[in-house]
Amino acid sequence: MPLRTRKFVGAIALLAFLAVYALAAMMVAVVLQVSASKLAEIVYYPLAGLLWLPPAMWLVRWMQRPDV
Repeated sequence: MPLRTRKFVGAIALLAFLAVYALAAMMVAVVLQVSASKLAEIVYYPLAGLLWLPPAMWLVRWMQRPDV
């Protein structure tokens, strides 16, 4: 797949992933009743805010690899 096409597909995939991830993180917070405890909020929100990075980094790395 050419680099330009891979970047386009990757950008669309990244936007879709982030939308789904944000909704899933909100649903998990509601199910776990994170707002019931300040300690749970302090632990959950930074963790949920960082967990999307490894998949996003993998996707960006895939987008940037040279054409073969």
